[in-house]
Amino acid sequence: MVYTPALVLGHGIPIVSEEDNIVELMRKFLCQITSSDKKYVRRGSIESSEFIKAINSSLDSETALDCEERILQQDMTRQIVRCLSEAKESSLRCRILLLPRPLTANVALDVVRSSAGEPCGLRGAFIQVYLETQLGQQLQMLGTITPDPTVTPTFELSVVFKLDKDCWPPLKHIFVTDKVLKLRPQYRLVKKKLYSSASPVIHEFC
Repeated sequence: MVYTPALVLGHGIPIVSEEDNIVELMRKFLCQITSSDKKYVRRGSIESSEFIKAINSSLDSETALDCEERILQQDMTRQIVRCLSEAKESSLRCRILLLPRPLTANVALDVVRSSAGEPCGLRGAFIQVYLETQLGQQLQMLGTITPDPTVTPTFELSVVFKLDKDCWPPLKHIFVTDKVLKLRPQYRLVKKKLYSSASPVIHEFC
């Protein structure tokens, strides 16, 4: 919108454009909304009580979605941590596995958001967790996560963690159980629809 500047003519009376009139009306409307003691009772107008209720309903809906997303994220974070804890003693065979503090929460949030739009949401996911080592960029399976075992998976997510290159032990020490491993903040997420010919979607997170 282009605003026309007011020009003063004659006895100091400004010429106000139609855009200025609209701006003034919008200003008054905003003042009415922000006034706590204002009663919205005019039906058929933009400041009616029905309009305000519609705004509040929309805000409540967004808040509910944010709350649901946070709950799913927290639950997924716990499942990822459990998967890594089990892999620490089984497939990784290490004494300590160091994780960047926000790593699991970030991965969990991206997993939740990747399930948006799917028929069963996150419940229809089959999640495989891998570790990308420094030995020829090989992938090592760490475990699987099934959010809802009662639901037939509709899509597959592969979470690929990356090992810190300075922490991968020499070949002769791979099976030593007292080694310390550290994961990098970067990870990869690969999404594949199980009943579709579409190519997998790969996201790299830095």
